[in-house]
Amino acid sequence: MTRDVVTVGPHTAARYAAEVMAARGFAALPVVDDDDRLVGIVAEADLLRDRIPADPRLHLRRGGDPGVELPPVLVHDVMTREVRAVDVTADAAEVAHIFVEAGLRSMPVTDGGRLVGIVSRRDLLQLLVRSDDDVRRDVLRLVEEYTGDLDAWEVSVDDGRATIRRLRGAPQVSVSTEERALGALARTVGGVERVRVLPPAHQRTPRPDQPATAGVPGSRP
Repeated sequence: MTRDVVTVGPHTAARYAAEVMAARGFAALPVVDDDDRLVGIVAEADLLRDRIPADPRLHLRRGGDPGVELPPVLVHDVMTREVRAVDVTADAAEVAHIFVEAGLRSMPVTDGGRLVGIVSRRDLLQLLVRSDDDVRRDVLRLVEEYTGDLDAWEVSVDDGRATIRRLRGAPQVSVSTEERALGALARTVGGVERVRVLPPAHQRTPRPDQPATAGVPGSRP
């Protein structure tokens, strides 16, 4: 998300909000109170509504009455109060689903009701175009944090396809449980398209023509 968010207050002049949006190229601005709590959002359509006066000459030629109606002055007169926002802990996949299903371009991000950022479609798209090196670093960090084993992993990423393998040490859970957990963790990293968790490098895999007990002390050949 973007943390440096341009906002307006409910008592900000609607004209000023329009100037900010026009100058910065924003489609909408979050509206917050004095405690940075999200109270609404003002969009381009809100500011355009009833703000451009009709040409009285055109209406007079048509025999109509142009009327005189002053446009709203303050943001709270035009803003939308029912705001679709997401929590700071929301899953990026859920946010993407909302964007697609609701046709939204951006959403405010809140923490306990207070505005802490804004997330847009472009922010999520940037997750998909990260370099393999950046993705690899994030995957390795999650793997090491989960297992507590440092310098014990081989992690590679090729065009979004991550491969993970334990080089040394033993898991605190079963190998299969660790593999499932690492696969699930790696898939949460932005830019990861597929995950493959290989058996530990020191785990011997029998050849197809070799009994599984071969080489085990006390076993029969």
